[in-house]
Amino acid sequence: MELKNYKKHAKEGLHLAYPVMLSQLGHVTMGVADNIMVGNLGAANLAGAGLANVAFNFLLLFGIGVSYAITPLVSTADGERDDTKIASILKHGLLINLCNSLILVVIVLIGMNVLYHINQPPEVVVLSIPYLSIITFSLIPILVFQTFRQFTEGLSLTRIAMIIVITANVVNIGLNYLLIYGHGGFPALGLNGAGYATLTSRILMAVVFAGYVYLAPRFKKFRNGFSIGNYSKALLNKMLHIGIPAGMQFIFEVAAFDFSLVMMGWLGTQALAAHQIAINLATISYMTTSGLAAAATIRVSHFLGKKDFSNLRQSAYSLLGVALLIMTAWAIFFIVGRNFLPLLYVHDAEVIAIAGPLLVIAGLFQLSDGAQVVCIGALRGLQDVKIPSLLIFISYWIIGLPLGYLLAFVLGWGAIGIWLGLLLGLTLTATAMFLRFKKLAGSLK
Repeated sequence: MELKNYKKHAKEGLHLAYPVMLSQLGHVTMGVADNIMVGNLGAANLAGAGLANVAFNFLLLFGIGVSYAITPLVSTADGERDDTKIASILKHGLLINLCNSLILVVIVLIGMNVLYHINQPPEVVVLSIPYLSIITFSLIPILVFQTFRQFTEGLSLTRIAMIIVITANVVNIGLNYLLIYGHGGFPALGLNGAGYATLTSRILMAVVFAGYVYLAPRFKKFRNGFSIGNYSKALLNKMLHIGIPAGMQFIFEVAAFDFSLVMMGWLGTQALAAHQIAINLATISYMTTSGLAAAATIRVSHFLGKKDFSNLRQSAYSLLGVALLIMTAWAIFFIVGRNFLPLLYVHDAEVIAIAGPLLVIAGLFQLSDGAQVVCIGALRGLQDVKIPSLLIFISYWIIGLPLGYLLAFVLGWGAIGIWLGLLLGLTLTATAMFLRFKKLAGSLK
């Protein structure tokens, strides 16, 4: 009987998760399309895109993490059938994310010249700075989009974001073709063209999503979420107490991968480009299971609102099992395709030679990556974010990255050493997140 329940939860979780998987893959596909199309311009342009995205993603993912406070609160309120509370969460979420996006834009614009002072190849930095100055402004529409995405996902409506993201990807690829290479009478802007295409696509995503939620009859009862004024300090504090630690989780993890890119730059342009290829592919697999993590957040917080703790646990563990199956397939794909996949990005023999072994390591950490992201999602559903943030920081910054530096630069293992450090960091994070969820979920009676 219990096995039957797990299968039922897995089916229901996947029904929620697959649109999130596709929309998350859509976000990544936008980056993959940019990288492939920019890669045709050469290794320096590909490395420039990667370096710019270090600075951009560092703060973007903090903003996305802060927006994650919306989903568990909306889902719990949905379990309680409190529509007034749901509208209030949307209203406060919009305020937080708009203010946060403006702050993050200013931080990037002020700090982007730091890229000149972190010992990166000069030809890469020169290409990355103008591109970064363009995509930085897409932080505003992205976080507006995230507000409505987390709101609708909290209501278990996950397909809307998927449709919008897929449409935006088509627009992005078309604009890339026109603006990178100068087709259709447009100037050939190279890497900067990819930046303008991405910015335009993300503005489209935000405008369409906001308009849909405002006009669709099913959301009419939440229309007060668009009003201005009469904000609750208590609700703002509650959302920030969930959102800021969730944002820090992203910073600790993603910044670890970003810092590994910086270390790759110390090894040269080819190593940096190889890292960009391997991390781009690993991000695709991560996004498939991040859809499962979103489903875990929704399901766990919904059952928490209903005080149905048995189904809370079963829903989380069933999604964890699905994640491990999916990531096993990705592991095999990366290892088998280690010599072919880099050719999709670039034809530089040295870059391909470095990227192959990195993809083997990426294959090895797939199970850990899948486990940690679903467990973090389940913990977010329990509104437990502070202790997980600390555990993630320790796993990467106290243990994983220092080991990677030791292996790469002291023992001379180069790029492989840096990635072995990432492998350890992911494995420690997965173990810590699983044990944390098991303890907290087991204590609910």
